[in-house]
Amino acid sequence: MKTRRTLAFLLLSAALAAALKAVPEVSVPETLPFVAVGDWGRDGTREQRQVAGAMATWASAHAARFVISTGDNFYNYGVRSVSDPKWRSSFEDVYAQPALGVPWYVALGNHDYRGSVQAQIDYTATSARWRLPARFYTLTHPVGANSSLQLFVLDTSPFIAKYHYIISLTKVWGQDPEAQRNWLEKELAASTAAWKIVVGHHPIYGVGAHGDFTELIHDVAPLLERYQVAVYLAGHDHSLQHLKVGSVHYLTSGGGSEAVRVRPDGRTLFAAAATGFLAFRVTPETLTVDVIGADGRTLHNAVIPRPEPAVRSAARTGDPGDPGGGEGSSGGARGGEPRR
Repeated sequence: MKTRRTLAFLLLSAALAAALKAVPEVSVPETLPFVAVGDWGRDGTREQRQVAGAMATWASAHAARFVISTGDNFYNYGVRSVSDPKWRSSFEDVYAQPALGVPWYVALGNHDYRGSVQAQIDYTATSARWRLPARFYTLTHPVGANSSLQLFVLDTSPFIAKYHYIISLTKVWGQDPEAQRNWLEKELAASTAAWKIVVGHHPIYGVGAHGDFTELIHDVAPLLERYQVAVYLAGHDHSLQHLKVGSVHYLTSGGGSEAVRVRPDGRTLFAAAATGFLAFRVTPETLTVDVIGADGRTLHNAVIPRPEPAVRSAARTGDPGDPGGGEGSSGGARGGEPRR
């Protein structure tokens, strides 16, 4: 009897082992696809809906994992509350396609500051896809089994000097750009991601109507070089741009609903006064960006190699918080959930 029980136990163990081997391992896709659009919120105008349709087509074909909004989410005066009608007329009803029902990682623009910034933050708690946990924040997505992409989403309006003096333009009082800069350097220095993308509404370098922003050239651009940031992604200029300055690629996706002139210069790899969006495919070794017009045509394509790791200098430290935004730096981010 004992021999039979032993034999039955061994047979059961072997069957269980075989069953466990038969369960397929969950693998992380080698390619991380996503799209970026900015300066879009115009109550569903024809141009906005055309871009939304092209975004949905690409997102469906490539199984986009998320959308980045580079700011100016609601024209001309932001939103007043989480129940403002603009949530439906400019966002929910325009980007209703299933392929765009993925997380939207949102940056704030200067027009958003003309309304209630807090309402846009609070909408995160009521929306299935809107992600704005703080005025600035960071999050990480896996790329394949052994690589990752980290996004650092900035709130650039407080860096712009004129907004502090012309109150009718943008209500940035109480925001501390130095604290935000310290937060960014601390987070970049601590990052182990192979790919780092910094997102902000205002371009650092641009060939659109607004040109370069000297405040960001002084405060942010040196950090991008120091910590091997591959891409700085912006909006504000209502156009589509790709510039290269130093080792950093400066991309502008501000054609979500309107197109305004561009003036290319020697830094310009591509620039068009066109509505459209940017589409990304990231692998452990390369980042591919397609500039896509509202008609779905690819206007420009670039393949960016992964930056080589470098020896890092010590990061500046400081209080990561500010009166309304620093809460985005604390805690951990895993699986695409922003740090709050």
